[in-house]
Amino acid sequence: MKSVLIKDTTKEERIALIKEWIPDDDGLQDCEIDLWEMYRDYINGEREIAEINAAFQTEYCEE
Repeated sequence: MKSVLIKDTTKEERIALIKEWIPDDDGLQDCEIDLWEMYRDYINGEREIAEINAAFQTEYCEE
């Protein structure tokens, strides 16, 4: 599997990766999660996926 770290990807590759994660039927319609917004920092090369996921889990578990 190819690395998904910011240093190993281009912005276009990061966008393509996020597109792969969005289901064709977009099962997130009833959910308030917007993957594009959630991973904006990753797409822009500011934070790694692991950092974003860790922050999301912390926020989600505290609610």
